[in-house]
Formats: sequence, structure tokens, C-alpha cells
Amino acid sequence: MLRYALSALVCLLLLTCQSPGNDHVLFTPSPEQESQESLPYTTQSFDRLYDKVLGALVGSAIGDAMGAPTEMWSREQIHLEYGWVDSLDDMVREPSAEGTWAFNLPAGGTTDDTRWKVLTADYYLAKPGEFYATTGPEPARFAQYIVDQYNSELRRMKQIESFDPAPLEAQMRRINWLQEWAQVAKPFGENDLRAYEKNLHRFYGGEMVCAGILYAPLLGIIYPDAPQNAYRTGYDLALFDLGYARDITGLTAALVAAAMADDATPSSILRTLRDIDPEHYFASRLVGRSSYRIYREALSIADGVAGLPAVDYQKQAFARLDELKQDFPFHAGEIHLINLTALMVSQWNFRDALSFVINYGRDNDTVGAVTGAILGAYYGYDKLPPDLTQTVLSTNKNRLGIDLEDLARQLTDTMMKVGVSKPHGTNTN
Repeated sequence: MLRYALSALVCLLLLTCQSPGNDHVLFTPSPEQESQESLPYTTQSFDRLYDKVLGALVGSAIGDAMGAPTEMWSREQIHLEYGWVDSLDDMVREPSAEGTWAFNLPAGGTTDDTRWKVLTADYYLAKPGEFYATTGPEPARFAQYIVDQYNSELRRMKQIESFDPAPLEAQMRRINWLQEWAQVAKPFGENDLRAYEKNLHRFYGGEMVCAGILYAPLLGIIYPDAPQNAYRTGYDLALFDLGYARDITGLTAALVAAAMADDATPSSILRTLRDIDPEHYFASRLVGRSSYRIYREALSIADGVAGLPAVDYQKQAFARLDELKQDFPFHAGEIHLINLTALMVSQWNFRDALSFVINYGRDNDTVGAVTGAILGAYYGYDKLPPDLTQTVLSTNKNRLGIDLEDLARQLTDTMMKVGVSKPHGTNTN
């Protein structure tokens, strides 16, 4: 009997020790999903939404224009020629593909940071419905749009018949502006992934440059109070970004979208840096989310200078930023760090934040464009400094052919027609 009892016990143990099949999953975690917001995103009236859209566009252009005269300069150079910059200045600089397209523009002139937002806005206005579809806009079509713009500039060059080199040089700047981008966009649009990979990894020398950040604020504008949607679109259209620069592009769009909310607060805007992570960067093995580490650095800098007089907090914050700067000033991580630091040390004051960015130097027009877009969306156009807004609107319209007021109206009209906002009993004409 003992023998049979032992045999039965062994069989029982073997049965209970068998590997669990599909019906015996040991751990069944719930899937983590960040669902897309559905239209409408906001209940703002036409006038209120227009004020926010124009605020973001003009705020970004102000930051761009404040930094344009001293783009890539050191603090010493800025102080020597301009002193402490807290307003718009004339610029004494030669035109360039990424910079201004004319010699010695008056105060308020802008660079490629504003041009990229206009280009992206034109793409959005052509087919807005794609942006609000379940899958969002098709990245290959965005790539093809950039290639089409590049080819259009090439055709214009062939039509120039002039002995004077000025028209040729001006057109070459337009071509060179898109040249590197088109080399990446073309194979992506053609689904030639091998060629896309090769061109992407040599895009601007293979550096983690702030490519998508240039147009990300525009994507935030068209998703008011829907930062998760803005992030996904920013991430999907960040065809030119390497590594966590793509995450930063998505977050830049999300920050602006959060600032577009009617009840936005600094806390609600910054919370997007933690709460929105559809690509699961936080779960990256061994590394985690680099963009959030950058946010913590900005928090540390802001906390370390809190309560100090302006001249002291600026000096100390600049010194901390110097310790963390990258090899290239247009590195996406550096742009992200300076932007967040400026917002917090200035306590979200528009002029103070932009003055901090511009006087720090480095790629100050790009950082200024991002910071200005977030604060412009947050406050709205009517609360921005009139001396800055009027100058930027005038110079861009009269000297550069960029009518920001008309663009803001087109964007708002389109957003209302698509159904971004369903205000209650308000004017939606």
C-alpha cells in the first residue's frame, strides 16, 4: 500500500509542476493605452480660439525675431553689440539658408523657425481632415509635400535669366533651405527604407539636431487641449529626428496643445512631460526617458535660483546651463533644456522668459520660437506685449510676405469647420 501511495504522490507532484499553458498565465497585466481624444477638443468660441492661435504664431515669431540678430552668438558677443536684449532689434547679418533671407532686416524679421511653421500650416490647410482621422496624417504624404516644395524651388531657379547674381543667390538660399530635408524625405515617401536610413543618419552630419521642433508648435496649435493627439502627430511627422529627439518633438507639440486649453495652467502644461508617453520611453531598459531627465535638470536649475534678484538668477542659471550644454547648440536636448528652464525661472512671464533665452545665446532664435509659442498659446495674442506684436506682424507681412494674422484666421476657420471646437451659443463665423 505504501508503494502505491508513493506512486500516486509522485504523479500528483508531476502534474502540479507542469509548465502552465496558455490557459494558466501567471501574470496578466492590463495593457497600457493612451487613447486619442475625439472631436471636439475644446468649447472655445471662434474669437477665443483665434486669439490663442494668433498668440502662438506671433509669440513664436517674436522669439524667433528676438534671437535672429544674434543667432549662435556667445553671451559676450551679444552683450558687446546689443547689451541686455529685452526687445526687438535691427539685425546686421548676411542672409543664409537657415537664417534670414535678406540683408540687414529691420526689427521683427524672422528665420527658418517661422518659415517651417508656415510650410506646415500650408500642408495642414490643404488636407485638414487627415489630421483628425483615427490614424492621423500620413507621414509619407508630408514627406512628399516637402519634396514637392523643393522641386518647385528648383524649377524657379531654372526660370531665372539674369546677369545680376542677386536673384540667383536669393533663389539658392531657398533651395539650400530644403536641400538636406528633401534628401531624407524623398526615399521615405517612396518607401525606400534603406536609402531613407542612410540619408537620415547623415542629416546635418548625423547630429541629433532640433529638426521636428521647428514645426512641432504648429502641430500643437491644431490640437487645442488634446496634447496626446499633438504628441502622436508630432512624433509621426518627425521624419528627420534621431533618438530621443523624436520624443522631444512630440512633447513640444504636446506642450503647445496643452497651453491652447482655455483653463491651462503652468502645472497642467508641464504635466504633459510626465503623463503623455504613447511610445513608452519611460520603459526603455537601462536608460528610461531622456527627455524627462532633462526636465528634472531644468527643475533643479529653477529651484536653485528661486528667490534671487533677476541679475543673480540669470547669472547662476546661465552657469548651470553652460555645464550641461551639448557639442552643437542646435541639439534637440539642449533646446528642450533651455526652453523649460526659461519658462520656470521666469515664472512664465513672456518678456522675461524670452529675454532669458535670447541673452543666453547659443541657438537662441529656435529656443525663443518654442518658448514664445508655448507662452503665446497660454496667454493669447491680446495679452502679449503690443510693442513686440505689432513690429513682428508688420515686418513679416511687409518684408517677408508672411501674414501671420491671415494665417491664424485660416487656421481657426478650418479648425472650426472640421469641428475642433463646439462652443455653446457663441459666434463661430
